[in-house]
Amino acid sequence: MSKKFQQDLSDHRKVYQKKQLLASEVSDNPMEVFRDWYLEAEEHISGEANAFTLATTGTDLKVSSRVVLLKKYTWEGFIFYTNYQSQKGQDIAQNPQVSASFFWPEMERQIIIKGKAVMIAPNLSDGYFESRPRGSRLGAIASDQSKPIASREALDEKLKDLENAYIGKEIPRPDYWGGYMIKPSEIEFWQGRPNRMHDRLRYTLQADYSWLLERLQP
Repeated sequence: MSKKFQQDLSDHRKVYQKKQLLASEVSDNPMEVFRDWYLEAEEHISGEANAFTLATTGTDLKVSSRVVLLKKYTWEGFIFYTNYQSQKGQDIAQNPQVSASFFWPEMERQIIIKGKAVMIAPNLSDGYFESRPRGSRLGAIASDQSKPIASREALDEKLKDLENAYIGKEIPRPDYWGGYMIKPSEIEFWQGRPNRMHDRLRYTLQADYSWLLERLQP
């Protein structure tokens, strides 16, 4: 190669200055803060506000991360759906402690969640699966998620065969596909500020199910 394969990004800087985050102005319950931030993100960002990075760790202690979509949040936690036999599903089966992070650059905000991922009730997974477009339901059955396949053509052929097999028929949710709820034990709200003196407020769940609120140094 005529050019060295490297790029210096040292001068890539952004000044964060849109908002501030004060402990005196937030709720005692982080789920209320999440709701307010999320609704604001839906109004102001151009992409999918519900996209977040999910990090998992299996028994081999290797960390894996990927972007998934939040499909529901409640007072108890955050729900997403996946193939239970995928890499993330296998990791969660071995170690249910996960981390989830939302990043909304237009708002100069992050939310970092740590907690335990648990399977939701099958009837809840059934309800969501039935609400999906027909093609998405067939795709969930066609894909052995995270497993190797010889070619794109082979994958497309699997989907085509299923489309033919289910003509005029209902598409049942496979047992290996469903939802998880991340039940948070810690939630951090991050607001960008000038001079890298960012605002960071961390909520930690206590034994009595109250939340301890602390300011972290940037």
